[in-house]
This record gives sequence, C-alpha cells and structure tokens, in this order.
Amino acid sequence: MNSIVLLFVFLKSLILYPQLVGDSWDEETRFRMEVRAKELEWERIQQELEVEKLTPKQVQLLQLLAAAVLVFLISVLWLIGCKRSMRREGHEEEDNAANEEEVGNVAADEEDNIENELVNEAANAENNDFAWAVYEGGNDLDDNTGRIIMEHIQWPVQELQAGCEWSKNLMDNFALYFGHVLANSFYPGLQRAIGVGSAFEGWSPREQDIVYQVLIPMTPPQGHSFHLELDSAEERHVRNFRVRVQLECTCTKEQQAEGMLCFLHHPEEELRSNQDPSLLDTLCTDSYLDVQKTARWFYQLVRAIWPALPQSHNWHLKLLPSTRSCQFQVTSRRESFRIEMFFGVRRGDSDIFVSSQPREAHTQSTAWPETYAVAELKFFQYIARQAPHDTLHLRCLQFFSCLLLGIGFSTYTMKTIVMHLLNTIPVSQWSRRHFLRRLIDISESLRLSLEVKHLYHFIVGNQRLPEEISLPQDVQMAEPLNLFHRLAMDPVAHSQGMEEYLDLQRRLEAVLKPDD
Repeated sequence: MNSIVLLFVFLKSLILYPQLVGDSWDEETRFRMEVRAKELEWERIQQELEVEKLTPKQVQLLQLLAAAVLVFLISVLWLIGCKRSMRREGHEEEDNAANEEEVGNVAADEEDNIENELVNEAANAENNDFAWAVYEGGNDLDDNTGRIIMEHIQWPVQELQAGCEWSKNLMDNFALYFGHVLANSFYPGLQRAIGVGSAFEGWSPREQDIVYQVLIPMTPPQGHSFHLELDSAEERHVRNFRVRVQLECTCTKEQQAEGMLCFLHHPEEELRSNQDPSLLDTLCTDSYLDVQKTARWFYQLVRAIWPALPQSHNWHLKLLPSTRSCQFQVTSRRESFRIEMFFGVRRGDSDIFVSSQPREAHTQSTAWPETYAVAELKFFQYIARQAPHDTLHLRCLQFFSCLLLGIGFSTYTMKTIVMHLLNTIPVSQWSRRHFLRRLIDISESLRLSLEVKHLYHFIVGNQRLPEEISLPQDVQMAEPLNLFHRLAMDPVAHSQGMEEYLDLQRRLEAVLKPDD
C-alpha cells in the first residue's frame, strides 16, 4: 500500500515541483515553502486513506501499474547507459583512426544522436501521458477531499446579500433627507453612505445578530474647513488624527447675497442675533471636532428623519446606545436588521478615512482613528471580479471566524492573514479542490506569525495593492504596522497566544478528521 502512495506522491511532486527562484530567497518564499511541506504531509495522509478504501482488484491493478512504470524507467536508464558507452568507444576509435574513418564516425554519431532523441522523445511522451493521468486523478482526489470537508462543516445560514441591499436602500433614503435638512445649516454635510465591514465584504463572524456597518463621509459646512492633524503623541502602531475646524472668510458678494454673515468679520452680537452658531460652537471641543458630540447629533438627526422615510410604515426603529457611532435596529414581522453608522472625513481623494470607529478601548473624544475599511472592501471587490464562480476564499474566512469563538484571536487577525494569502496565491487556487490546502495555509500563517511575533497590516505600507485602491503617500510608504506588537512587548501575552493557537489547531483537526 505504502509503495503505491509513495509512487503517486513522487510523480505528483515531479509535475508540481516549484521553480527555483535563486539563492536570495525572500521571507515570503521561505514561508510558502514551509507551508508547502505541510501540504505534502496532508496529501500523503489523505492518499493513504483513499488507498485503504480500494478493493483488492483495484489495489492489484495499481501494484501492476507501479511495477510497469518502474520497469519502464529502468529500461530507459539502461538504454541511455548503453548509448553513452557506445559514444565513449566511438571517441576512442576516433583518436586512432584516419581522416576518412573520422568522417564515418561523425556520421555514426549523428545516427546515434537521432536515435537517442527518438528514444527520449518516446519516453518523455509516455512519461508525460502517465504523469498527467496521475495529476488529473490527484485533482479528483483533492476535489473529493474538499467536498467531504465542506460537508462536515456546519455552515451558518446567512442572507448577507439581501441584508446589504436593504441597508443600502435605507441609507439612500436617509441621504436624501440629510441633504434637505442640512442644506443651509452649519453642521457637517453628509454624503452617501459606504457599506463596509464583514457583511458587505461577503462574510460574517456570527450567524445571529449580524451588524451592517456603513461609513458616512462628512464635508465641512459653508464658512468652515477641515484640517487633519496626525497625533504624534500616540504610539507608533496607532494612527490617530484630530479634525481641526477652521473658520473661513465669507465676505464675497455671492455669499452676502445669500444673506450669510462672515464668522470672521461680522460682530458677534450681529452673528448671535441673525445667524445660527458655527460648527465650532456646536460639535467641537477646543477647535477640534468631537466624536461624542457628533454621535449625539447623529442620533437626534436619525430620530427626527425616520418618520418621513417609507420604511417607517412597516418597520419599527429602536435606537441602541453608543458613544462613537449611531446604532439602531429595525424590525418587521419577519425580519430584523442591525445597522451601525460611523462617520468620517476622507483623506484627500484617497480610499482612506479618519472615522469615529475606535481602535482601542479608551479613545479620546477628539481622536479620529485612521480607518482602512473602504480600501479593504475594494480589495475584496477586486478579488471577486477576478475569481471563478467556485472560489471559496470567503468560505475559508467564514470557517476560521466561526472556529475562533471562545479563543482570543480577533476576526480581523484572520481577515488580515487571508488578505495576505489572496495577494500571494492566485485566486484560481482557492477552489474546492484546493480547500484543504488553503485551510492549512491559513493555520500555518497564523502559527508562523505568532512565532516571530509579527503580523503586518495589510494596507499600511503595502505597495503591492491593486492600482484601483488609492492610498495617501504617507500610508503607502509607511513602515508596516505590526498587529502583534503586544505579543512582542509582553512574553506572557505571547505564551497565551501560542496556547490559544494549539486550541485552534485541535479544533481544526477535529473538523478535518475523516470518519473512522
């Protein structure tokens, strides 16, 4: 039995043997070769299991086929040895013969070369035919293995696409009324919402209580401008900004014709009597836009506009508590959706924003962390356009997210690992027949990242992103952020992370273990 498996693995490795990349291998190449070694071990185990299921006749046929291949290879090697010996004898005679004999030997050598080429071509053709037959059989085996594994996994039943479409329609209706209500005010202008996060990327870590997150870009009102200031006092691994609000002169004929007074050049008494307060007097703290004040304003705005929306006739709105966003739940007789509205300011014309979404437990009310949610969403959309219909990269991410329940690793950690692998492994190699290999890749990537205490952020400092993702220069050229910086600083946290990985590995093996 083992001889058959070893022959199969040997031939398959010859076909799929990786190309050499030179002596100066980079870290990514070494990493992928180590992952490949794990893949081969899993393949050997799966092939042994398949061979054990064969009938005696099938085993006998495979043994005969293995013996025939070995005899054929030995015959080819013997024939090549004989031809080499004949060439050596020809060279000895050539040294002792006259010029006429030398010409004859050259002709004989040419005949031998032609004969050798024909023999080699025939041997290569037969070997290639057999190799491709084994390779195709391997694909069938991998596909069957992937199918069995997927049948063992309890996949959550989710209607993400329907929920995303409903949420988008609701946000579009909100946007229309936002425009009317805020048209001539000195509150921030609200642009069309952008769906972000796991649900809009096509996966979700939870079957119940899925949260549909949207980011609403804000623009400064008339007579104001926004200026983003990076908080250099923060730690290296955090990029927090502050949004400084500055008053601008509006002493132009057009603005005066609209009845607007200039906050800079008109007397305060006249401003208080004839014009609404500026943004500095409503949503700011010390000239900086305040997240918590903005969140309370959002709640009031949503509560006031909801009765005018068409959805209010058949859905019930319940506002949920939050200090840095606007969360609410809408419920009908049959369905329920939970939506979280973040708000932010775009960095130039890029896909990077500073937003109200916190990245740490205690974030100051004037701190606006840099968010990469829109850039990550565009990366998943880019992959979806390139991927065949049977691509399972989202299934892999969904599987590990469910596997993490009760374990300390965040879903963002697994998402980062999957994004790195998607940027390295061709999307065509994420189908069902590659399902087992990709699960091993993800697990091994996590293990190696834990061992070296480094998991680089996928967006910051990544210069291999698709061209359609636009980054500010400082984000693109920045030193990559280490998501495992805490493990590098705290040995106890690192030991705990390794123990949690072993728990995750045991869960993975329990799911992948075939039935006895």
